[in-house]
Amino acid sequence: MQLALDAARDAARQGEVPVGAVLLSAEGEVLACAGNRRQRDQDPTAHAEMVVLREAAAKLGGWRLTGTTMVVTLEPCLMCAGALVLARVARVVYGAKDPKGGAVESLYRVVEDARLNHQVEVIGGVLAEEAGALLRAFFQERRRS
Repeated sequence: MQLALDAARDAARQGEVPVGAVLLSAEGEVLACAGNRRQRDQDPTAHAEMVVLREAAAKLGGWRLTGTTMVVTLEPCLMCAGALVLARVARVVYGAKDPKGGAVESLYRVVEDARLNHQVEVIGGVLAEEAGALLRAFFQERRRS
């Protein structure tokens, strides 16, 4: 989670919402690490999780990311939760809950839906206070500007 928090801080320095993600192999190797890039790339899908999934798939030469673990500072949204299922990620570990957009536990439980062809294990609340504090500080600063 510390790597994801570092990526989130880097994203904030670049004017992005401070969310960071890391994808780990089944052996614990870092396959990809990134922060949000929506502003920089002018891409609505460039959430940290999506960037990391794309980078890891390119590195591994395939879209099936079986056995991997996504570590992300904020509970994934509907788009990212769906991508985790489609990529066959084994588990998601997240920091802060997202009561307005979270699709892992808060609003929806997409990754655990038994009607889908794959389910993702969920571990939430890891360093949640630190991850949440980054987001609160970022948006407080934005409101002052």
